[in-house]
Amino acid sequence: MKLLLLGATGRTGKHVLNYALEKGYHVSCLARKPERLPTHHNLSVFEGNPTNSVDLQKAMEGCKAVVSVLNISRISDFPWANLRTPKTFLSDSMANLIALAEKNTINKFVLCSAWGVRETRNDIPFWFRWTIKYSNIKYAYLDHEKQEELLRKSNINHTIVRPVGLTNFNKKIDILESKNNEPKPQLFISRKAVATFLVGCLDSETKRKIVTISNS
Repeated sequence: MKLLLLGATGRTGKHVLNYALEKGYHVSCLARKPERLPTHHNLSVFEGNPTNSVDLQKAMEGCKAVVSVLNISRISDFPWANLRTPKTFLSDSMANLIALAEKNTINKFVLCSAWGVRETRNDIPFWFRWTIKYSNIKYAYLDHEKQEELLRKSNINHTIVRPVGLTNFNKKIDILESKNNEPKPQLFISRKAVATFLVGCLDSETKRKIVTISNS
C-alpha cells in the first residue's frame, strides 16, 4: 500500500518513515526541505507545503492512506520560544487534506495529536496545564484541537492518537492504550514507540478511534 506521510523530517516523523519503509509500505513525503530525507526505492519525495493544495495533491496521488505527524514548531524547545510555523498550520493543512481525500480515495487517516487536547486537558498534571496556558506551547494544542475537530466531522475513516510526553528513549517497550483516562496514562513514551503504533494503526480495522498512548 502507498501512504502519504506528513512531518517526515521531524523527530517523530523520521521514526515513522523508517518503520513504514521497514514494513514494506510505499511512502510519499511532502517536505519543505526534501534534502533532509533519505533515499529509498520505496520512497517518493515532493518539495512543498501541506497548506498548498497543489503541492499536497501531487504528493497524495496514488496514496490510499495518510499518516500525519505535523506539529506547530518553535525555534527551540524552550516553551516561550517564538513560533517557526503559523498558528493555524495544522488546521489549514487538515482542511486541505480533507478536501483532497475523497478525490484520492483515501481509506485511512492516522493523526498524531497530543495528550492534553480537548477532553484530556483535565487529565494532564497541573504544572503541564499551567505551562500550556501561559507559554507558546498553547498554540500547538489549540491547533491540534481544531484539526481533530475537522477530521472528526469528516467522512474519513480515521484514528487519532494522543501520545503523552515524548522522549528519545529507544529501548523496546509495551504500549499502554487509554481512553477516558482509563487506565491512567504514564507521563512519557518514546518517539520510536509512537512511530510503531502509528504505522500499526494502518492495519487496524477499527474505525474513528481516539486513543491516548504511553509507556506500559
